[in-house]
Amino acid sequence: MSAQKCFESLDDEKTPVGKPAGLYQPCLVAGSFVYVSGHLPFQPDGSLILGCLGKDLDVEAGKNAARRAGLASLITLEHCLGSLDKISRVVKLLGMVSATPSFTQHPAVINGCSELYAEIWGAENGVGVRSAVGVSSLPAGVAVEIEAVFELR
Repeated sequence: MSAQKCFESLDDEKTPVGKPAGLYQPCLVAGSFVYVSGHLPFQPDGSLILGCLGKDLDVEAGKNAARRAGLASLITLEHCLGSLDKISRVVKLLGMVSATPSFTQHPAVINGCSELYAEIWGAENGVGVRSAVGVSSLPAGVAVEIEAVFELR
């Protein structure tokens, strides 16, 4: 199944992504790569998933937030490119997790987005290099922010 058809067949509710909150491009094609700016975890009702891992949210809630942020990035890619079929593979994923200083399960949280990308492009092309980092705060108080780089066909 094509990446676009996989995306369309997901059971997840897709929430329209709003305009950028600052002076930046949500998606930028440069040569054979497409860069996606940081995306936040929108719930199906349009509200954001807020909180701090290790304080307000557990790993499963954080993993869901990462998946929702990943969905937002895919919606932006689809809008920018017209189809996810124009992407050959995930190159890099950066996942930022709002967390307490003692929280150490950042990779498990960001797996929510990594697993989503693998559903779309498969285990070989849907998994790229990755960093999962903890931060003291994120925009609007969200739990997770995702940014990524993809290679174009």
